[in-house]
Amino acid sequence: MAYKPKSEKERVLHRYKISLGQLRKVTAMVEGGEYCIDILSQSQAVQKALRETDNLLLANHLKTCAARSIQAGKQNKAIAEIMEIFARRS
Repeated sequence: MAYKPKSEKERVLHRYKISLGQLRKVTAMVEGGEYCIDILSQSQAVQKALRETDNLLLANHLKTCAARSIQAGKQNKAIAEIMEIFARRS
């Protein structure tokens, strides 16, 4: 039976642990002198997994923290934080 996280936090941690395992594999490949294209392929897989986890975190932030800030009348702060994250992604 597949592992099913009980909460968003568990889901995020599970994804980070998977990414960490992938990154360790990439490190071992470099240390072992494996073919560069194979290393790059695995590195890109790690980066994609991290981006997907970032998206999960952002969605959760929008549903929880940002929504609470907006309801509390702090929409400018909430929007500024989100825009700053998008600016860094570019």
